[in-house]
Amino acid sequence: MKSIIKTSAMMLTIAFTLALSPLSLAQSGPVYELRTYTSTPGNLDKLLARFRDHTMRIFEKHGMSNIGYWVPVDPEKSGNTLIYILKHDSMEAATASWRAFGSDPEWAQVAEASNRDGQILQSVVREYMTATDFSQMQ
Repeated sequence: MKSIIKTSAMMLTIAFTLALSPLSLAQSGPVYELRTYTSTPGNLDKLLARFRDHTMRIFEKHGMSNIGYWVPVDPEKSGNTLIYILKHDSMEAATASWRAFGSDPEWAQVAEASNRDGQILQSVVREYMTATDFSQMQ
């Protein structure tokens, strides 16, 4: 079980860093990251607790700003979906932050503990965005 958790954590780290294209790395200025997590059945509460009790603080430790966290009201998604937005100083900063986060020993312990009874995360979808000139978030 321990090797499965380590492998899963390592795969998430690789996915965090490899998904950035050279074009997106050229982006300068603030970048927002919209992430949608789908928990495995019955594990949304565990996922929310992991964010509330650990992940948000570890994100900040590695230079990521927590903007907001939401659970959809749609009955189909309300029991298994977490949506959140992070702010990064740039795409380069996002890459460095995710790399540092993925190799953080505290994060490894948190991930292992939260997945002890089985994986709590089924899928991750993310989108990097820049604010428009008329956005309230500049």
